[in-house]
Amino acid sequence: MPHQTATTGRPPIVALCGSTRYWDALAEANLYETAAGRIVLAPGCNMKQPHLLWADPVQADRLKAQLDALHRRKIDLADEVLIVNPGGYIGDSTRSELDYARRLGKPIRYTHPTGEGEAGRG
Repeated sequence: MPHQTATTGRPPIVALCGSTRYWDALAEANLYETAAGRIVLAPGCNMKQPHLLWADPVQADRLKAQLDALHRRKIDLADEVLIVNPGGYIGDSTRSELDYARRLGKPIRYTHPTGEGEAGRG
């Protein structure tokens, strides 16, 4: 189990960020982070898979904006961010979330090396 956060006495909260095209990798990271004793905040919708909630393009655009804002609130709540980036892939949405987390000063980990000097999760 990881150490509790010094200020709250609760397990650390980690926000998972990454492309939903790698939904299985996000689920695997969620599993490992949970087993390590962390509270995990992760994407809750995979809009790359068909669903009635985003079948209409106008609805899909509205929902995408809503989910992007919601994920930023998850980053706000998190003690750290884990970028799920198989093969080092970081798309535009994930890059935006990464930049946001950096602006907030959140510690950032990666599941795979990025070529930018950051190490993977190991």
